Amino acid sequence: MSAGLVGIAVIDILLFLFLVLTAVAITRLRNLFAVAMLAGVFSLLSAGLFVTLDAMDVAFTEAAVGAGISTVLMLGTLALTVRDEKPVTHSAFLPLLVCAIAGAALIYGTLDMPPFGAADNPVQTHVAPAYLERTPVEIGIPNTVAAILASYRGFDTLGEVVVVFTAAIAVLLLLGGGGGARNPNAPSKQRRED
Repeated sequence: MSAGLVGIAVIDILLFLFLVLTAVAITRLRNLFAVAMLAGVFSLLSAGLFVTLDAMDVAFTEAAVGAGISTVLMLGTLALTVRDEKPVTHSAFLPLLVCAIAGAALIYGTLDMPPFGAADNPVQTHVAPAYLERTPVEIGIPNTVAAILASYRGFDTLGEVVVVFTAAIAVLLLLGGGGGARNPNAPSKQRRED
């Protein structure tokens, strides 16, 4: 393994560790403002992990929607509710059991997957060669990744762009608020009654 791959693996492991620590901190806190902030941190860490996995489009969407609009919406909701969570009165055994069963099912579902990055994976033997051969002829764009995102996955990419655009507009509208402070001494407009 080269030094570059070891460095990327170390970064991935650190990001996963920070994700786990953030998730544990979120479950332990009762202050909802801190939970909203840590949820934004969790989304930014996820976006960083997507960047190291070379999924820039997913990273942009996660940063805009997960850390941007979701955090603003949670803070807006928090302004209308209480700041602290009510104490839990029931046992945590059943939720932990459900999570453990769901996690075990997910791990079981991945056991028959091919090894990550293996040369004989279906994506390496069927999908990637087809894109590499067809892209120059069908699309004419020298960058294969850009051709896949802009053409072959055009509807998916358009959906992501719409989501990011909608999130940005919603954040701007929420931050813009009501348009400005009103002067209480200013004369008010009165309707004429006929």
